[in-house]
Amino acid sequence: MSTFTTRPEIVGTHGVAAATHWLAAQTAMGVLERGGNAFDAAATGGFVLQVVEPHLNGPGGEVPILLWSERENRMLSICGQGSAPAAASADTFRRMGLSQVPGIGLLPATVPGAFGAWLTMLRDHGTWSLADVLAPAIGYARDGFPLVPRAVQAVVAVQALFREQWRTSADVWLPGDQVPAPGALFCLPQLAATYERLVQTAEREGGDTRTGTLDAALRCWYQGFVAREIDSFYRTARVQDTTGEQNGGLLRYDDMAQWQPTVEAPLTIDFGRYTLGKCGFWSQGPAFLQQMGMLRHAGLEHHAPHTAGFVHRIAEAAKLALADRLAWYGAAPGAARDAQLALLSDDYLRQRWQAVGDAASPDLRPGSPLGRAPQLPDLDAARRTLLTADTRFGVGEPTFASLPPVSEWLEREVFVGDTCHIDVIDRHGNMVGATPSGGWLSSSPTVPALGFAINTRLQMTWLDDGLPNTVTPGVPPCTTLSPSIALRDGRPYMVFGTPGGDQQDQWSPAFFLRHAVHGMNLQEAIDAPAWHVDHFPASFWPRQTTLNRLTAESRFPPDTLDALRAAGHDLRVGEPWSESRMSACSRSFDARGRLVLRAAANARGMQGYAVGR
Repeated sequence: MSTFTTRPEIVGTHGVAAATHWLAAQTAMGVLERGGNAFDAAATGGFVLQVVEPHLNGPGGEVPILLWSERENRMLSICGQGSAPAAASADTFRRMGLSQVPGIGLLPATVPGAFGAWLTMLRDHGTWSLADVLAPAIGYARDGFPLVPRAVQAVVAVQALFREQWRTSADVWLPGDQVPAPGALFCLPQLAATYERLVQTAEREGGDTRTGTLDAALRCWYQGFVAREIDSFYRTARVQDTTGEQNGGLLRYDDMAQWQPTVEAPLTIDFGRYTLGKCGFWSQGPAFLQQMGMLRHAGLEHHAPHTAGFVHRIAEAAKLALADRLAWYGAAPGAARDAQLALLSDDYLRQRWQAVGDAASPDLRPGSPLGRAPQLPDLDAARRTLLTADTRFGVGEPTFASLPPVSEWLEREVFVGDTCHIDVIDRHGNMVGATPSGGWLSSSPTVPALGFAINTRLQMTWLDDGLPNTVTPGVPPCTTLSPSIALRDGRPYMVFGTPGGDQQDQWSPAFFLRHAVHGMNLQEAIDAPAWHVDHFPASFWPRQTTLNRLTAESRFPPDTLDALRAAGHDLRVGEPWSESRMSACSRSFDARGRLVLRAAANARGMQGYAVGR
């Protein structure tokens, strides 16, 4: 008997796409229908996401990309996480009297890496022109797109800040000094003009070749008018942020001009017949791999996905992996590459799994790869920060509701931060999974000449000296953004991912294990009841630490929830459809050797969409 799902698992042969917004998924599918490949489709859909989910990502944000190239017969990772400005050192922030990088405003900006990553993929693997790829995003920005209710909530939460302080944002998001209506068509004319100018300039300066135009567009963004406008605004503007003061920015033209995305082989680990690939230690992606390495020894085939045994084992592995993330992940000079790679060794992960028992661990337990003692940041910084912080207008992630007093929100989960995701597979078998984020409309002021805001990702660093993730000029912060790619029996199989900050590499492993171990199809594995743990300092300002909390959807059977409580988890029961934002696309071959493509998307939030033919 088949399991009820919220929508069908999509099956096709020509192409499939899945995304956190229906317009991005359908746009990507439209590219495939018109002869474009997966790289053309993912880039085009990615630029549409910047327009239609402006509360979750934007042109000034970042994106990690994982791909399979059928032509090159290999997986690749593209790092679209920009670096810290040259002026952004730990001493810079400490001299300002700060214990943490602020969560909103101009100070936490890094180089906006999304544009560079998308265009690098498009140039090296795609077939479409710059004008064709940007046309749907320009069209939606110029002519209008339906503004989803959660985007309106983001505007409502910060409307006072926009009116009183961030006037450049008010000009964009409060037209006529009014909050936009949910579902109404909304236009972003300045953003459309920016992209139109970029296309015209790149076509004029790039010669007659597609590659020349794309390279010219990259120069236009990082060394041309876009970089100059960002430099001018970040030099001259002073805006209110979470310090309670008006501060300028640190991002400069030279920071933009000297940055470019890096392309590298993903990190991998084997799990049964699967090889799983993730971005490097500049992301939290290795936490997924660590969990898979531990869970090879967990006997999950004996624990059904709705049972406490399944949830407890994965939750405890997540606690250990995310403790290692805190101690060992990052790209700053304090990072030890040999120790990082040792985190993925079978000996280390088997030893880590032996630390998991029947009872929930209440302690933060980073490991000691190669016998080295872990060094942790000052976890009291959050408490000190909140003594003087201004939390009226939000925190590090986008905030979609008015904030209660600090004493209340420390005890309640009142922030609903999120991001975006898109997956595409074409008829040739090329695959792309990407998780765009940053440049949220509510977290930093709009650059007026460009019509978009810059990211605030630098808040994910620490000010302690000598850590792998200490804020360091020219070094990217360790990001939560984390798409996934999988081979099966050595052949490319699936791309998948989810928004969710610290939850991304918790929801993704649970989804994968429901599919790979228990045989659920993609949609069944997405729709199944989900959960997450809080057992670490949060990655976003003010980075408060919570231990041993497990939040599960109420759709779990009562006996499962009772057993988790009995095991010692500090259990919070959430709404029935409140956890996870997964989407996924897979490829395989039938008995006659024909390529079969599948896709599925999340029903939670009523925005995710999968399409295929």
